[in-house]
Amino acid sequence: MIRRLFSSRRRSALAAFAVGGALFFASSCSNSATSPDDPLVVDATDLVVGTGTEAAAGFTVTVDYTGWLYDENAPDHKGTEFGSSTNDGGPAVFPLGYGYVIQGWDIGIVGMRVGGTRRLEIPPELAYGQQGSPPDIPPNSRLVFEVTLDKVQ
Repeated sequence: MIRRLFSSRRRSALAAFAVGGALFFASSCSNSATSPDDPLVVDATDLVVGTGTEAAAGFTVTVDYTGWLYDENAPDHKGTEFGSSTNDGGPAVFPLGYGYVIQGWDIGIVGMRVGGTRRLEIPPELAYGQQGSPPDIPPNSRLVFEVTLDKVQ
């Protein structure tokens, strides 16, 4: 299932979205009011639908992940790998919806269930933006992640 996870068009409203836990979900369709090139949309594809506890803002989640630079010509848009929980010291553990991770994760992980794996395509505005994250992530990079939700507490 492919979902488009929408965010507000204003930065200040975006922060309130994540902190308040009020995130909106909409199915991808041709009559969507948001263009496919909208910079504040996270494209999410469930690769495996989990059956455990559902992730929601305010809960602490544990996720395994791999991240790639977006490459429109690569299979599944996975360009150069820049990080993974396997190589970066283990799973990421963080409270969801409070800005401890990039906004694309705060938006894209909500609604997953434990045991699920989701591919997220995240625009620069919801990732590392104009500054990037040198040396691995250049400025204004669109990112692709595959995240597996291991735990919700």
